Amino acid sequence: MTSVTARPDDPAAPGRTALRWDYAPAPESRDAATLADRYDLFIDGAFHPPGDGTVVPTVNPATEETLAEVAFAGPADVDRAVQAARAAQPAWAALPALERGKHLFRIARLIQERARELAIVETLDGGKPIRESRDVDVPLAAAHFFSYAGWADKLSYAVAGRPFRPRGVVGQVVPWNFPLLMAAWKLAPALATGNTAVLKPAETTPLTALLLAEICQEAELPPGVVNIIPGAGETGAALVRGEVDKVAFTGSTAVGKEIQRALAGRGVGLTLELGGKSANIVFEDAAIDQAVEGIVNGIFFNQGHVCCAGSRLLVQESVADEVLRKLWDRMQRLRVGDPLDKNTDVGAINSAEQLRRIEELVAAGEAEGAARRTVACDLPARGFWFAPTLFTGVAPAHRISVQEIFGPVVTVTTFRTPAEAVERANSSVFGLAAGVWTDMGSKAFEVAAALRAGVVWQNTYNKFDPTAAFGGYKESGFGREGGPAGLLPYLVMS
Repeated sequence: MTSVTARPDDPAAPGRTALRWDYAPAPESRDAATLADRYDLFIDGAFHPPGDGTVVPTVNPATEETLAEVAFAGPADVDRAVQAARAAQPAWAALPALERGKHLFRIARLIQERARELAIVETLDGGKPIRESRDVDVPLAAAHFFSYAGWADKLSYAVAGRPFRPRGVVGQVVPWNFPLLMAAWKLAPALATGNTAVLKPAETTPLTALLLAEICQEAELPPGVVNIIPGAGETGAALVRGEVDKVAFTGSTAVGKEIQRALAGRGVGLTLELGGKSANIVFEDAAIDQAVEGIVNGIFFNQGHVCCAGSRLLVQESVADEVLRKLWDRMQRLRVGDPLDKNTDVGAINSAEQLRRIEELVAAGEAEGAARRTVACDLPARGFWFAPTLFTGVAPAHRISVQEIFGPVVTVTTFRTPAEAVERANSSVFGLAAGVWTDMGSKAFEVAAALRAGVVWQNTYNKFDPTAAFGGYKESGFGREGGPAGLLPYLVMS
């Protein structure tokens, strides 16, 4: 139920009665998701305890409560998982492509059947609002398995009829911000092309990947085709240095560079999807109200825990005052709080460590002279929280303009001409994504073509589709995921 309160003063519109809309709590029930007390490693089609007995609690970042204990893989476990994948790969590759596609289709259907459970667990473990887990993460994860199920027996069309073979065993490391979706991005094309996989989910968000392991069992995927081994950075390092034929990594640029150095000269395939500092460009002829919604979605979706988040807002000088006024007004209406509440817009920061990094960079922005505005709102007493924030008066050299913050913080600068906008947007070591807002079609295409970014959205932001390729330039990595292009890194062309 929603209530409306009338207030006599409305400074924005003198003479009019101000209305304040209050939302009653609308929490998603946790009853649809029953978590086990403990989750083990998924190797060779079954769950096994870790060889060295390491078990770590995984925590709800919104409350700091322990959700379950999760086994972490040591080097011996990593080797066991790789060997299981190695043993399963020839039979999996020899399976008729149509049958491989059927397995992927079953996984997609089971994700749909368990969608509510997966969304709840994704929100509990990661801190993101339930409406994002429910409406974005889980449907897109199923869509990727559906899409690549269709590609399994049509691979010759993706490679223009050239002879090909699967790479073999792939090691995949996914981040904490989209644990289920990133697992689907990586597993679906790998399996469709006849590879087997060892997947390492992030240490802070392993639960939905382990539920995906249960789904693989339920889909009767042959043992060893998918192996899932949670762990910290040491587990990922052991996997990368293991006897794998290809590595796919999504995460920080620093770790991506370490992986590149570790694999140099080994002939192991590599795909890196790394950090970003994406520009969101608003021209004076844009539909301003629509652009403001796009700015909000671009930076506050998943609390800004998005590698392609539109964290650098570039606004044409002639409309800067209007855009900033409307953006700040919209930001103050964002609902920050319980991620399980269906009305929540901004949930919890994923971990105490990530919160400290956000706070450090925001403090640096203030110390370097940028003007900070943070939404005044009541934050929960427990958990990890950071209110939506914007900076103006930002210089190109400021740390908040250069470094990825990975939180609900947007920096605003202005420009006068399209050429200046392109120059400012491209003045970054990153090149993952960008947004362009204009009513002029010719300008949109000219600017998009000049931007050094793997993805450029026009009059929208953060739209993902399993049939479209995603990836970056420069220090945002290389290789593409999604669409037919996402199949190629998992194939060796003859």
